Amino acid sequence: MMAEATPNPSENDDNPWKKLSVPVQDADTLRQEAVEAHHDHLITEIETSEGPLATTLRAVYDGQDIEYFMEKLGGRIKSHDHEIERMCNYHYQGFIDSIRELQQVSGDATKLKVEIEGLNREIQTSCEPLLSKGDQLVKCQKVQKNVTQAIESLSLCLPVLEMYGKLQEQMKSKRYYPALKTLEQLEHTYLPRVINHWFSQTMAEAIPRLRERIKEASMTELKDFLESIRKHSAKIGEVAMRHAAEQNNMDPKIAEKRMKKRRAPPPPNPFTGEVELPTPTSDGDENEEELSAQDLIDFSPVYRCLHIYTVLGDKEKFESYYRAQRWKQARLSLQPPPNMHESLDLFKRYFHDIIGFFVVEDHILHTTQGLVTRSHMDELWEKAVEKLSATLRSTSARLVSNGTAEQSCKMANLMLEVKKLIVLFCHTLKGYGFSVGRLLELLLEMRDRYSVILSEQWVQVFNDIFAEDNYTPIMCETPEDYLIVTSQFPYKDKELERSEYPRQIPFSQFVPSVYVQVKEYINACLKFSADLHLSHTEIDDMIRKSANQLLMKTLGGCLSNLIKKPKLSLLQLIQISINMNYLEKSCEYLEEYISSITGAQKDSVHIARLHGSSMFKDARSDAEQHIYEQLNLKIDEFLDLASYDWNIMESKGQASSYLMDLIAFLQSTFMSFTNLPYIYEDDGGKVAKTACMSACQHIAVRLKALLEDNEIRQISMGALQQFNLDVMQCEQFAASEPVPDSNDGTLQMAFSDLRQILDLFINWDWSVYLADYGKQQSRYLRVPRTTAVNMLEKLNNADKKKNNLFTSLKKNERDKKKLIETVLKQLKVLENGAS
Repeated sequence: MMAEATPNPSENDDNPWKKLSVPVQDADTLRQEAVEAHHDHLITEIETSEGPLATTLRAVYDGQDIEYFMEKLGGRIKSHDHEIERMCNYHYQGFIDSIRELQQVSGDATKLKVEIEGLNREIQTSCEPLLSKGDQLVKCQKVQKNVTQAIESLSLCLPVLEMYGKLQEQMKSKRYYPALKTLEQLEHTYLPRVINHWFSQTMAEAIPRLRERIKEASMTELKDFLESIRKHSAKIGEVAMRHAAEQNNMDPKIAEKRMKKRRAPPPPNPFTGEVELPTPTSDGDENEEELSAQDLIDFSPVYRCLHIYTVLGDKEKFESYYRAQRWKQARLSLQPPPNMHESLDLFKRYFHDIIGFFVVEDHILHTTQGLVTRSHMDELWEKAVEKLSATLRSTSARLVSNGTAEQSCKMANLMLEVKKLIVLFCHTLKGYGFSVGRLLELLLEMRDRYSVILSEQWVQVFNDIFAEDNYTPIMCETPEDYLIVTSQFPYKDKELERSEYPRQIPFSQFVPSVYVQVKEYINACLKFSADLHLSHTEIDDMIRKSANQLLMKTLGGCLSNLIKKPKLSLLQLIQISINMNYLEKSCEYLEEYISSITGAQKDSVHIARLHGSSMFKDARSDAEQHIYEQLNLKIDEFLDLASYDWNIMESKGQASSYLMDLIAFLQSTFMSFTNLPYIYEDDGGKVAKTACMSACQHIAVRLKALLEDNEIRQISMGALQQFNLDVMQCEQFAASEPVPDSNDGTLQMAFSDLRQILDLFINWDWSVYLADYGKQQSRYLRVPRTTAVNMLEKLNNADKKKNNLFTSLKKNERDKKKLIETVLKQLKVLENGAS
């Protein structure tokens, strides 16, 4: 049935549909054909499929036309049944023929069976011997199989037993690391092969105990090694220091530096941890020189124990134990021996022990991994430096002398040797990568202590020089004598060099002796500054600081004590004053000497100056002051002999004997001053002038004190006249120019007070005194009113006593008495007016 799908309107028709020219089949018909094709496809799959039909059947049941499929399937079955039936009809005759042949074959088979049974009986009969032999063969095969299995079992067990025996032998011979390797092989390789045997379980249970035995044994070896290294640490340090001294050419005892090629130590065996040491030669000392410090000891116990604990998984425990034990040994090494400050050998032992400890640790650091780390080493070193610094500070503080020069020299030499040891100690450990800056700074502190000890030593040196000196100018009889003096002390005098022999040098022997000893002290200080890696300027500053300490404190103190000695004569004090003048000038040469030996620039702004000039000036002033004091004490001895009769009627007509002796002493003393050479050069003449002025003033003060003494109640005119004669002798001495260039009247001025007092009373010039009182142009300006009153009262008291003795008074005596009373009243009026 055909239909038009779309309308086909005419051209004039407004209908938009157009008539289709192609007929369209009915949709139901197409769907029915598709279902049939699908069912045919499924039936074909069922017929041809050789595998599971689950997918096909699911497709059938999933469809909606199951009944139709069943009809199609039934139709297909019928079709096949018809086909089978047709085929059976076609082959039926052949089937009948086959049945007949089968029946015939059945008869033949029965006959054959009978024949076979007969043959079987015959064969059984003939094979009975063979079967018997076969049974025996089977038994033999079973035995052979058992033997083979036994051999196989023994082949598996024998290596286990051999390994176990080897393990026991290694344990017995203390080869613990190979034993541990054997134990691992036995546990992981051999025992699993014989796990079914009873002894394997016994061995497996013994393995942990064997491991513990190996750990304990290796730890015992390590403890023995630690004990041994503690004993040999000092020897290792000694060898290391010797090598460092050779490399830096620092050991003065090595006459010839032997340039020997040292072989590096062989690496340890990675399996056994043992180090093969070089074969020793017949010359033990030479072999020791060739070996490095760490070659002197076997480190294999450490390596073995480390490997064993690493394999057993206890490496951290071993590291902790090793570090703890080594720190304990480090503290023992850092503990100084008793009375170390008394012996250089004890210092050496102390430093050797410390170096040996760190050399061993450095070797362990570079030959193991993780046992000793660089941070751990740095921590140990910091602690060691702190302890070492404290020990050296306290020990150097105990290096004190007992006051004798011998003991001071011993202590100074010991400290210098200790300094060399410390420097060598620093060089040795610096070669192993340790920082030694703090120890070098410590040496600077010790240098100050060394200077103090040297100063103590030089106290006795200077005192000996002062004790041996004769305090007289040096006399050079020959050119050799003069050369000796000038070579010791920088003294130049062109006029003296042109003079004939014998020549007299103005200073005494202690000047060149002191100058030489100061240079010796400077050289001793320079020895301590050597090898400290300081610049020329730093060394120069240190030397100058020490030299200032020697000059200002040591030498200054010795000179002060010398000058204060009461046994020194005036001439000796004057010679000391002259010596100070030349020593003061020598400070410039000392500065030049220091610059020459230190290499520092003389005009550098950083260079300190010597303060010896001021010290020598002070010493010279001190000596001069003692000259004046000694002279005054001698004058006091004469004046203490004065014994005046203050009530005598008339004077003796000549000066007192004590005063004449005093004048004679002063004249001889100042004459000896004048005879001293060069006393008037530069400021030397001032000493004599000042001494003479001081003597005159002291005499005047003492004489005036006699007049004003309150214990003297009465003074007669005769006593004043006698006293006047004594003062006149003093004035004559002052005017006689006792020292050159002293005729300017200054010496006479010392007695002006006494002269005005005596003139006032002897001339009885009270009218002038009272008229000019208080005026600057007064003739008696130096006579105080109190002195005048005191003297008048003493004269009045003397007159009263005389009146008691003589009842009848002369007219002139009465007039004099009235005059005294009148003057006293007027003086009191002056007192009231002044008040």
